[in-house]
Amino acid sequence: MTDFIWVYTTLPDKAQAIEMTKKLVKEKFIACANILQNMTSVYEWKGKICEDNETSVIMKTSKAKVNHLKEAILRLHPYECPAILCIPIIDGNDDFLNWIREQVKP
Repeated sequence: MTDFIWVYTTLPDKAQAIEMTKKLVKEKFIACANILQNMTSVYEWKGKICEDNETSVIMKTSKAKVNHLKEAILRLHPYECPAILCIPIIDGNDDFLNWIREQVKP
């Protein structure tokens, strides 16, 4: 088991995803983000069935930074109730995991 986490969220578009993740990298909350455009989300919100184009974002960080990262996402995110899902990384390339550790150091 490692001390690393994938954090997933969605944003309305690529520009907002890039803007948010650049801030998170600069603030050392994440090592990097993968931004995946053109996803369609279907969901119910406030009694209405919605269908929206969104951009998915997968961020890599350490367990030690997760709470700070969630707070930062809530502060920067345009949605009233953003998806923030934390998924443990069970194993991986040691060199890459060490790189994540170095990138998110205080």
